[in-house]
Amino acid sequence: MTQQITHSELDEVVKRSPRKWVYLFSEGNAKMRELLGGKGAGVSEMTNAGLPVPPGFTITTEACNGYYDNNKQFPDGVWEQAQAALKVVEQQTGKSFGARENPLLVSVRSGAKFSMPGMMDTVLNLGINDETVQGLVALTGDERFAYDAYRRFIQMFSKIVLDTNPQDFEAVLERYKEQAGVKTDAEIPAADLKNLVGEFKQIAERQSGEPFPTDVYQQLHKAIEAVFSSWNNKRAIDYRNFNKIPHNLGTAVNVQSMVFG
Repeated sequence: MTQQITHSELDEVVKRSPRKWVYLFSEGNAKMRELLGGKGAGVSEMTNAGLPVPPGFTITTEACNGYYDNNKQFPDGVWEQAQAALKVVEQQTGKSFGARENPLLVSVRSGAKFSMPGMMDTVLNLGINDETVQGLVALTGDERFAYDAYRRFIQMFSKIVLDTNPQDFEAVLERYKEQAGVKTDAEIPAADLKNLVGEFKQIAERQSGEPFPTDVYQQLHKAIEAVFSSWNNKRAIDYRNFNKIPHNLGTAVNVQSMVFG
């Protein structure tokens, strides 16, 4: 019953919007590549075939084009529909985005109609912060794993979304390994990873000029914008020109729940 209520809320948000910008994986199919991108259409097809696909949703290529038409601002209804779809994913997974207990973490991926190098890399573990990392510790029973996921997220988000220099993060990581007398990232103790998280946030703030986002919805908003922006980066444009791919296709954004254990 709760599931139906949540779907109804999503439908209501869609009705108040100029168009449907967001599709749950259960709402798409393989024929919708132009609207959902290759990844989005594929994962929808697998979902409808009954395969065990972690729940999620796709923001359409039309939303990407609307973003550029609207002076790089989300068109009316895009963000509201994304938040409503996220509520459905919470119901489907039994987890809560931004919650200290049983937190929902998601991946954010670009997905154009045609696979393209130069597009935004995947951001994993989005939704992790100082609160939710405690929930991840409780879920997995592994403090080291949780804080390693946290530092990886900060490192990945900073490089991909905040456009920071990855070398600064790598230098600090190397220093921690030397201090601990270990050779690999996987050997860094949990206590050191906690300190590393703090240093990584400081690097991100120093390079980006703003505090690292701890609000999980702000993290998601920024990641979606980064996917849209990557559609028009130089490498992507050059690739489209070389392969005669139209520039007005846009890219979709796939937001999918992460599974641990």
